[in-house]
Amino acid sequence: MPESKSKFLVPAIGAAAVAVGSIAAYMYFLKGPSGDSAGAIASARVVPDDALVATYITTDPQAWSKLEQFGTPEAQKVISKSLEDFNKQTLAPSNISYEKDLKPWIGGVMVALLPSNPVKPTQATAQATSEPNVLMVVGIKDKVSALNLANRLKSQKDVQTQEIDYKGEKITESKGQGKPTYSAIVNNNNYLVFSQDKRIIEQAIDTVKGEPSFASKTGASEILSKGVDVQNVVAQIYVPDYAGMFEQLIKNSPQATQIPRQTIDQLKQVKSMVAGVGIDNDGVRMKAVANIDPQLIKYKYESSPSKVVSLFPANTLALVSGQGISRWWKALTEQSKNDPELNQALQQARGQLQSVSIDLDKDIFGWMNGEFGLGAIPSNQGVLASFGFGGAFVFDTTDRKTAEASFSKIDNLVKTQNVNVQARKIGELDITEWQIPNQGGLLAHGWLDEDTAFIALGGPIADSLALKGAPSLESSDSFKAVTGSLQKPNGGYIYIDMEKTMPIINKFALAAQPISPDTVAVLNSIRGIGVTANSNNESTTQMEMLLSLKPKSGK
Repeated sequence: MPESKSKFLVPAIGAAAVAVGSIAAYMYFLKGPSGDSAGAIASARVVPDDALVATYITTDPQAWSKLEQFGTPEAQKVISKSLEDFNKQTLAPSNISYEKDLKPWIGGVMVALLPSNPVKPTQATAQATSEPNVLMVVGIKDKVSALNLANRLKSQKDVQTQEIDYKGEKITESKGQGKPTYSAIVNNNNYLVFSQDKRIIEQAIDTVKGEPSFASKTGASEILSKGVDVQNVVAQIYVPDYAGMFEQLIKNSPQATQIPRQTIDQLKQVKSMVAGVGIDNDGVRMKAVANIDPQLIKYKYESSPSKVVSLFPANTLALVSGQGISRWWKALTEQSKNDPELNQALQQARGQLQSVSIDLDKDIFGWMNGEFGLGAIPSNQGVLASFGFGGAFVFDTTDRKTAEASFSKIDNLVKTQNVNVQARKIGELDITEWQIPNQGGLLAHGWLDEDTAFIALGGPIADSLALKGAPSLESSDSFKAVTGSLQKPNGGYIYIDMEKTMPIINKFALAAQPISPDTVAVLNSIRGIGVTANSNNESTTQMEMLLSLKPKSGK
C-alpha cells in the first residue's frame, strides 16, 4: 500500500516528531545562545492566526549543553566540522561571526508556515501552484548588539536596503544577489520578524497591533499552553488544525490531483498535534501528542502487556511488537468500504488466495487476536546466511484450532512447489520445517506454548526461539537502556539495537554504495532507537521516541 494511504495514526504522528528532530539537529550545529523554551507563547503572539504550523526552537545553552555528554570522539569531530562548514558557507561571505555577532542577542526562534499567496492559472499551466510563506520571529535579548549588526549589514556594498512605512512601523527591504527579504522590529523592539514576502511582514505588524494571533487561535492556545512533557526542551512544533494544514499544502502541490479525497478524510482523524524534542540523560527524546476525533477512528487503542518480548533471544537486532492484528485488519477492511482503490487491492488479494482455498480474512488474519512480535535475529547459517540475519514472528491467539488449520493448508500448498515439509523436534517442541533441496531450512513454524505460535525465517532461527533457559531480549542491557524509560503501559515497541545492526548495514552498503565515514561516525554514536505509543483516553494519542546515545566516553 502506498505510504500516502497509511491508515494508522502513529506513523503520521511519528513523522511530525521526526521533523522537529531535524530542526533541532540544525540548531545544535549553531551551538545555541540563551533563549528560554517558555518563550513560545510570547513569540506566537507575533504570528498571524492563519499560520498552519509553528515551530519554536530554544537557544538556551543550558538545554543544548546536555548533548555534550554524548557522542563518540569520531562523532564529535563530525559535528565540529559541520559547524565550521556552516560558518564558512553561510556566515563568512557576509563577514559575520556567529559567536560575536549573533549569539549575544538572539533569543528563541519561531518559524511559522502561512498559506501561500493566491496564484491565477495561466494558459501554460492547468493548475496554479505556489509555495507556502515562511515567517521567522526572532527574540531580541540584547537590542544594542542587534542594532550594531543591522547597521553593519546595511553598509555592505553588495546589499541594497530601503525602508517602507506601514502603519507607523518601518519595514526594511534588503536586496542582495537573490530574492529580496523583508524585516521589521516589532513589539517594543523585542522581536525581529522577517520573510521573503512583504505581505507577511505587514500581517505580523497587524497582529502585534491587535489582529488575531496564532496564540489566540482555536486549538493553538490549548496546545501552546500544555506543550509536551520532556526534559530540557530544545524544539517544539504546534499544529492546531492537522487536516487543514495538509489540505492547504496538498492544494498547492503539483501532485494534488493524484491524492484521493479519502486520504483527506483519513487526516481528519487527527484534530491537532503538539510535538517536542528534549535532551535527557538517556539521549534525545521526542514526544508527540495528538488530539483525535473518536467518531472517525475505526481502530480502538488497546495496550499491550509486552510479554512477547521475553520470547525473543537477547541478541535480537530489531523488534516490532503490538496487540491485536485481527482488529487492525478489521479496521482496515471497514475503511476500504469508502476507498475504492484500497477495496480493489483487498479484493484482488482475497481472490488470489481463494484460488488455493485460503481465506485471507479467516485463515491469515482472523486468529491473530492477541499480542504479536516481529523480530530480526542474527544468523550466518542456512538459506539466509548471506543476509546476516533471519526473521521471527510470534503470535498469541485464543483460536489455536483455526491457526493450526491455516498452517496445515499452507504446508500442503508448499509441498506442491518442490519444497520438503518435514517434522522435527527442538528439545521438547514439535516443529514443522520447510527445506529447500541442497540449501537447507527456509521456514519453520510451531507452538512455544498452548496459545503462542511462531514462524521462523531461516534455518537456525527456530532453534534460537525454542531454546529454553537462554537469555531473552527483555533481560538484555541494550533493550533495557533503549526502552526502559519509555512510557508504560503502551501499545508495543519499535526497537533497534544500532550496535548489533551496524555491521549488517555496512555489509549491504559495501555491496551498493558505501556509507560516508561521517555518516558512519554519527550512526556509531547511537546505541539504539526505541518508539512506543499509548492512549490515556479515546480522544488522545501519544507517541514517544528515544534516540539512545552512547556517553561521550564511548562506552
